[in-house]
Amino acid sequence: MTTALPKNALCKSNRLDGVCYDLRGPLLQTATAMEEEGHHILKLNIGNLGAFGLNAPDEILRDVIANLWRAQPYSESQGLFSARKAVMQHCQQQGIPQVDVDDIFLGNGASELIQMAVQALLNPGDELLIPCPGYPLWSAVTRLANGVPIDYHCVEAQGWQPDLEQLRSLISPRSRGIVVINPNNPTGAVYSTEVLEGITALAQQHGLVLFADEIYEKTLYEAASHVPLAKLAGDLCCITFSGLSKNYRLAGFRSGWMIVSGDRRHRRDYYEGLRLLSSMRLCSNVPGQLAVQTALGGHQSIEELVSPGGRLREQRDHAWQRLDAMSGVSCYQPEGAIYLFPRLDPQHFGIASDEQLALELLQEKKILLTPGSAFNWPQPDHLRLTFLPTIDVMEQAMDSIEDFLGQRAC
Repeated sequence: MTTALPKNALCKSNRLDGVCYDLRGPLLQTATAMEEEGHHILKLNIGNLGAFGLNAPDEILRDVIANLWRAQPYSESQGLFSARKAVMQHCQQQGIPQVDVDDIFLGNGASELIQMAVQALLNPGDELLIPCPGYPLWSAVTRLANGVPIDYHCVEAQGWQPDLEQLRSLISPRSRGIVVINPNNPTGAVYSTEVLEGITALAQQHGLVLFADEIYEKTLYEAASHVPLAKLAGDLCCITFSGLSKNYRLAGFRSGWMIVSGDRRHRRDYYEGLRLLSSMRLCSNVPGQLAVQTALGGHQSIEELVSPGGRLREQRDHAWQRLDAMSGVSCYQPEGAIYLFPRLDPQHFGIASDEQLALELLQEKKILLTPGSAFNWPQPDHLRLTFLPTIDVMEQAMDSIEDFLGQRAC
């Protein structure tokens, strides 16, 4: 039952209608209230690496401290030259063409830059093609820009690779761009070169902008290989997003970057829109920018964490094996990122609402997960959890989850 608003109530903007970001929504609010009552909640809902003792390399922190005096004034709107040059050199190492220092924007995390890039492109009613399941920020910022998010499906039986034929069928005269999240959040899929080439060909054919969300580009397992989308895009306008929050365990620094590549003549007006929005927020936080040069140019410690025997690799293997062995549960083994996206057989468990299931798990077992519907997945048969806790903590969590699901088996 909806409660009537009082007369002259102050209401939120209509632009927020349909905007959802359930990663920090009602379930987290319930968890916070439970913590205030004295309960300990194991939060597996977001990839907050520092909260689980996965700390940044000391050399990055030392560099920031030594140069902190430089962070007192504003930087250039697009960011410190030294940091942008480091990102440019990283592009060169990856084989991404047509990128110089002026093609790089630094932001308060990739999230701020994603919102900026979408706002600068979309007119009311324009469509943005977004992977399903996919990170919900993309749908939210599209709606905030008065655009229309269009979900294209990724196929679980095919390792969560995008369905290119379905994607092709969704392109319309109002389509403006295609979002590619690779490695994918929430599934952990790493897209094949053939799939990326297929997406690029569709964008080329229809004159669409490519948005490459590559925040987990270095978090890869086994023989998985990440191919930068901009490397395949050639003259096509491609906007790439990454940052320090995941590969370098510096989520709290809110330090991300956006790379604009492709034919400069074709993207000139859009680029000016990006510069305008960048200038309006003055600059991103400068202490976070100070970490970029050392992070990209120094020792890449993420490799030790994802290699055999590394902490992230071991935790992924353990959590995946436990989930996949549970009755009524199947789980794709992620090739990248830091999440598992298990499927719960609807007939085995009789699930009507994944949100209600996640709420009951929180209330009964004090474990916070994210329902698959938060990632625009249309069926109530998936949950997402991170495998960041140590194996002993994860083992206890898996015992609790297995017990919880066993009580709900039909």
